[in-house]
Amino acid sequence: MDTHNRDPTHSVHEPDSSEEASGIESTVFPLINPHEATDYVPTKLGEQICLHQDDNDDEPAVAKPFARTSSPESAPHILHADNRVPERLMYKMHKFSLYETASRYYIVGADITERRYRILKIDRTTEDSDLSITDDKIVYSQREMNQILDTIDDGNKGTGGIRLRCTTWGLLGFIKFTGPYYMLLITKKSTVAMIGGHYVYQIDGTELVPLTPARFKPDVRNTEETRFLGILNNLDLTRSFYYSYSYDMTRTLQHNITRERNVLANGLPCTSGDDFNAMFVWNNHLLQPAVKALRDPFDWCRPIIHGYIDQAALSIYGRTVYITIIARRSRFFAGARFLKRGANDLGYVANDVETEQIVSDALTTSFHAPGPKLFLSPQYTSYVQHRGSIPLYWTQDNTGVTPKPPIELNLVDPFYSAAALHFDNLFERYGAPIYVLNLVKARERTPRESKLLVEYTNAIHYLNQFLPPGRKIIYKAWDMSWAAKNRDEDVIGTLEDIAESVLTTTGFFHNGDGKINPARVQNGVARTNCIDCLDRTNAAQFVIGKRALGHQLHALGILEGTVVEYDTDAVNLFTHMYHDHGDTIAVQYGGSQLVNTMETYRKINQWTSQSRDMIESFKRYYNNSFMDGQRQEAYNLFLGNYIFSQGQPMLWDLATDYYLHHADPRMWSGKSKVDYINWFTPSNLQQTQLLAYDPPPGDVGKKPVSFFDDYWLEYYRPSTLSSFLKTFPYKINSTIRYIPFKATQDGRYDLSPFKVRSETDVDPQEKKKPKEPVVIPSQGNPSRPDADTPSLLWDPAMAAKGMAAKGIPIPRWLQPVQNRPTDHGSIVQQTIPDDPTESPKAKQTPQEKYKAAQWSFTRAVHQSLNPSVSAQEAADYERYINHPQNLPLVVSAQERADNDSEYRDYINGAWHLETRLQPGPEDDPALYAELLKVGENPLTVTDEDAQKKRYKAYRKWLRGKSFFKQQPVE
Repeated sequence: MDTHNRDPTHSVHEPDSSEEASGIESTVFPLINPHEATDYVPTKLGEQICLHQDDNDDEPAVAKPFARTSSPESAPHILHADNRVPERLMYKMHKFSLYETASRYYIVGADITERRYRILKIDRTTEDSDLSITDDKIVYSQREMNQILDTIDDGNKGTGGIRLRCTTWGLLGFIKFTGPYYMLLITKKSTVAMIGGHYVYQIDGTELVPLTPARFKPDVRNTEETRFLGILNNLDLTRSFYYSYSYDMTRTLQHNITRERNVLANGLPCTSGDDFNAMFVWNNHLLQPAVKALRDPFDWCRPIIHGYIDQAALSIYGRTVYITIIARRSRFFAGARFLKRGANDLGYVANDVETEQIVSDALTTSFHAPGPKLFLSPQYTSYVQHRGSIPLYWTQDNTGVTPKPPIELNLVDPFYSAAALHFDNLFERYGAPIYVLNLVKARERTPRESKLLVEYTNAIHYLNQFLPPGRKIIYKAWDMSWAAKNRDEDVIGTLEDIAESVLTTTGFFHNGDGKINPARVQNGVARTNCIDCLDRTNAAQFVIGKRALGHQLHALGILEGTVVEYDTDAVNLFTHMYHDHGDTIAVQYGGSQLVNTMETYRKINQWTSQSRDMIESFKRYYNNSFMDGQRQEAYNLFLGNYIFSQGQPMLWDLATDYYLHHADPRMWSGKSKVDYINWFTPSNLQQTQLLAYDPPPGDVGKKPVSFFDDYWLEYYRPSTLSSFLKTFPYKINSTIRYIPFKATQDGRYDLSPFKVRSETDVDPQEKKKPKEPVVIPSQGNPSRPDADTPSLLWDPAMAAKGMAAKGIPIPRWLQPVQNRPTDHGSIVQQTIPDDPTESPKAKQTPQEKYKAAQWSFTRAVHQSLNPSVSAQEAADYERYINHPQNLPLVVSAQERADNDSEYRDYINGAWHLETRLQPGPEDDPALYAELLKVGENPLTVTDEDAQKKRYKAYRKWLRGKSFFKQQPVE
């Protein structure tokens, strides 16, 4: 068994126990090496494919072709069968090379060790012929495969022989429109995750190969065929499509491990590996021709899922825990946002997504415990959630220009047949009970979402009448949108309470033998929805997943409790993963990324996010109005909802695709009637249990692990040179990236990913706080402001050099009045105490600092939109403008008797003593000459320019000395 740590960041050591006992102040944490955070990036391949070089353990994105040797007799010979390996593992092909002759295609498949080979023959037929595929099920050695290809080459010398067409990682299936069949191949892939030693790949490149003879010329007049190909190209298969050679991606970890353990308990070596969940196999339509023609189609064809997969690492003092998020989209009733709403009459809902989070410890690679105890590793946990549209018959017409079209309930079914079929399917997939979290709006001036709230609530109440006690649907309705806009509501706190209730109800999966390591299973699922099942739903699923993460880490022995706090490296990493998860699903269904993120619901989002939200809203509106029709046609064609046949209208001529996603009304009479009372299947309500482990009976129990699972061939690649530092051949995120490396050099930084990070944890080099603003008086002594006199927010350096230093008073009407109440709330100011010896005021709260930093911009906007003056200001202004009218036109040395006190202050003032301008630093001729000097490269800033005045002013602006460089406005 593999017991080594697989992350290069594992060189971090545990702190000494004596240091921990000495207290917090004396704690010295382990240093961290900045080089450990760099991920291994696979080498880019050029256009030329290397045939023989393999100097690292990273699989290239493009497959290597089968290398035909000139002297095949010298190649080693291997047996056709291996008694140590079951038949399913022997026939599993990983790499393929496509050869072509004038009349046939030949796909040469090789296993992961490149020691066993098989060949698949495909006829290049005309457009009127059926698909002809031949698989002889014979395993060849390299020498025998060379001989077969040489024989084929000799037999086709007259027509050009045999040549390599391309290399491929797998076959996605076959599709036919109006002409010949097409073969869809995977040409590029990249590794995105590893589960139990089984790699998960993302499709990065595909190729559509027509099955036509070599000299066949397509009919250019067949514009329908060209248009079908154009529609299919609208579906980008290189985004968010995933597959695996040895792990069933269409089912949950709990289902896969439970199935294997049940098979072993019955004395069988392993499962067939073909028990895929058809709901999540997106190329199911393309696989049907291969299923009909081949006995074992999945030896050559790869089922793919659509959704999102990400994997990241938690580094806990050298112990690594991997978090994997897998989102599977259902292919039933799939489509774009406004075109697919609610449910169809088969019980399938729009935007149906199953989200699974797998948390595993890296102590062992495989699913097996030491012993070996097959599929009993206690280091694997998982939790599953579900999202989907409200299972009622409702639509939204987006033919107009309204961003939010009205919601229409098309059919009011008193027996809620669609909802009954949907929940029965959820019982079959996840068990009971089902926890429904409904987040639609309940308070609306014009009823829109609230119409669905009432109908959905009635549906749950109706269906619950007939469910047995303990298996009823748990229903929780909460207006999350209203709570997010209300400052008195704690959105996250409410979601945390709901999440704890969900975890208590459904539980989670934890593998184990049931004796030494207790095992748990998840019975039931949390079903979350809003209107689109995007923004609010993703935030709620994040909070539920965060609470599940705490329980999973506690079960693995990582945490003492079951709660992971916010603002920790672990939750920051988990938040980043769920943001990507929500963005990907939002793009697939709504056409844009999330509009409201977790920062919105935590009420910590910055003002810059408002512009981002506006852009995403516009993108969503644009895609829903102009692009969703093309995407829907591509979905219908790829998924097989529309199949061309003579006499039927073309796909682009259909006024609606309603009948492509609903049952044929002509078949209703032949269908069995639905029972409105016993709407559920009783067997689906039974709880799932893990069987107690017993060694496999008979000879099966004496077999090594390699007989049951060949993960070690794919993961360790024993036939190639590899190193432990390159264990993960893909870029993986980690909590190590959240650690400021400079702050760790003194040994005082806690490297734990569960430590709540505060401002004191920031690198001192990066923490540069601007000077605090102070208030100076408008008149009199700058240090002794009058309480009744309005004050001005001023920079201390500017006050020392400016008007305050010269004692020049500022007119009252020119000063902003800061203490006037506004609609934005009270204004918080910082004033200078009357006595310098007085103790400063109490430390301001973060909220007070926040308001104090943003008052100037808020007041500027308010005064610009609402100009007003007080009575005192108006009087001052009138005196100011009437002042010259009281001055005599003829200047006399004699003082007038009727002059007011202000005129006498003007006459006796000290202003005439400053008539001679004194040169200041601004009038330095050398500085002016330096400003006029233009260097050879005027756009290049050198180190000598750092001391120039204009660059000092720029640095001053960067530190926040600008009026508009303020904090965001609430």
